Amino acid sequence: MLGGARFTNQRDGTLAQYFLVNNAQANLAPIPEALSDHQALYATDMLSTGFVAAEHAELQLGETVAIFAQGAVGLSATIGCRLLGAGLIIAVESVPARQELARHFGADLIVDYTRCDPVERILELTDGEGVDAAIEALGAPQTWEAAFRVTKPGGRISNVGYHGEVREPLHIPLEPFGYGMSDKQLYGGFNRGGRGWLRRIFRLMETGKVDPTPMTTHQFTFDEIDEAFRMMASKEGGIIKPLIHFEAEGE
Repeated sequence: MLGGARFTNQRDGTLAQYFLVNNAQANLAPIPEALSDHQALYATDMLSTGFVAAEHAELQLGETVAIFAQGAVGLSATIGCRLLGAGLIIAVESVPARQELARHFGADLIVDYTRCDPVERILELTDGEGVDAAIEALGAPQTWEAAFRVTKPGGRISNVGYHGEVREPLHIPLEPFGYGMSDKQLYGGFNRGGRGWLRRIFRLMETGKVDPTPMTTHQFTFDEIDEAFRMMASKEGGIIKPLIHFEAEGE
């Protein structure tokens, strides 16, 4: 069900210098000479997951989209929606540094949920119609329901947020769902693997269309990895993505 997540929770050693990659011929892609390792890292998860979210939104040129949360996945979804030609990208985020990055990556409008009701604000911004697509990139019941409420009839809801932290059933608000007859489509997606997919993301970076590295807010040595994980868990210091440096053998 979770595909590549097996590497993170069922196989030890993925932070080691060497580890086994299943089906390597299909899943490994050489890093192009023009890309740094720093850039290439983002192809394996953040850009990959965010781009899956954008593709599942099935945007057509000029359509509107709301993206709930602008962590690394949400920011990557913002990049993906811009690449796909969204006419209006509304990012829902309260942290100023993340709001700034969202604008940098293509968001046209920012909705701060601490200052207003995000559903009401998004409906106001779309003249009461709602958006053509909504992306849930947080994994919370509130943003899940909000995605249904802001999506117009016949629209698409693309979920890449992980909902395993709150062990309760997710509820679909009936009225915004048209009591089952609103023709809204729901996609639940995740990070995609495979050599061909990685090459497509590499190509976007090689040609200068995408540079995800501004998401890297902190850098650590491998000896500091415990601190990096602690900060990621607490979101301390405005951290979005940490970069871990591995020293080469002999250095």
